[in-house]
Amino acid sequence: MEIKNADYVISSARVDQCPKDTKPEYAFIGRSNVGKSSLINMLTRRKKLAKTSSMPGKTVLINHFIIDKAWYLVDLPGYGFAKRSKKEIGKLEQMIRSYILQREQLVNVFVLIDIRHEAQKIDLEFINWLGVSSVPFALVFTKADKLSQSKAAQMVEAYKRVLAETWEELPPLFVSSAETQQGREEVLDYIDSINKSLTNK
Repeated sequence: MEIKNADYVISSARVDQCPKDTKPEYAFIGRSNVGKSSLINMLTRRKKLAKTSSMPGKTVLINHFIIDKAWYLVDLPGYGFAKRSKKEIGKLEQMIRSYILQREQLVNVFVLIDIRHEAQKIDLEFINWLGVSSVPFALVFTKADKLSQSKAAQMVEAYKRVLAETWEELPPLFVSSAETQQGREEVLDYIDSINKSLTNK
């Protein structure tokens, strides 16, 4: 699949403020500073569609982008928030959870993982929460260009071993780099396959 148009639609503080639309939505989320905005910009080939920042935790709203007038890409705030008060963190967590659990149009959550780090407790807890909540998701390992190919493969295998301790069936896994465009085609083809399966229902 090739994206021709990607446009910003709205930023919402609550799930009831999201677009009144039935088009499928694909949400992207991960720990602060995982490279989410860079990945979104790489997938859409729009350099400034999602605002990148050297300051982690910049996204504080639910951001909707319409893709080819057919589906929405949703940029969610990161978890493991940087430099925020407990009250702010609680508010953001509530917003994220209510969107993920209540938004009927949501068909898949892409959980972003920094490939350079071993499995982190906060990521595993979020992944397990998605599983318990019966929310379909896939994992996207980011920043693959920062490691050699063999080291990146080792890190993914190590992560899979950790997941296998609690999961009978592993979720779809993608390895990506915003710098080299690695993983772009695979992620977009995965979205395309879900969209096609929805229209065939």
